[in-house]
Amino acid sequence: MILVYNTAMAYKILIVDDEPHIVMIVRARLENAGYEVISAGDGREGLDKARAEKPDLILLDLMLPVISGEEVCRILKADPEYKKIPIIIFTARSRQTDSCGDDIVTKPFDPKQLLDKIAALLGKK
Repeated sequence: MILVYNTAMAYKILIVDDEPHIVMIVRARLENAGYEVISAGDGREGLDKARAEKPDLILLDLMLPVISGEEVCRILKADPEYKKIPIIIFTARSRQTDSCGDDIVTKPFDPKQLLDKIAALLGKK
């Protein structure tokens, strides 16, 4: 199945990750695919940006400083105003997690797989 990325509408994606090189690589891939990208380097900043910016989708690392990604996910999914924002757990953990995300991508990641998952989740919005 080939997914076509809709670049006509610039969906806003929030990347929450404390590894600047990962953010830089993912940002470049997403912007090349036509997405608007914002980022945060820790859980508190990610939560604040999610509330202020209301992104269309969040890529959320689990192992974050200040507030864990799992806690950020639980807080957002418990709030009626933000619970419908799709969250892709973006983690280096090799085992599956019982997190509240809508999907998971394991680092190191396959860029095509990431773009396919993003397009699929945004297509449901």
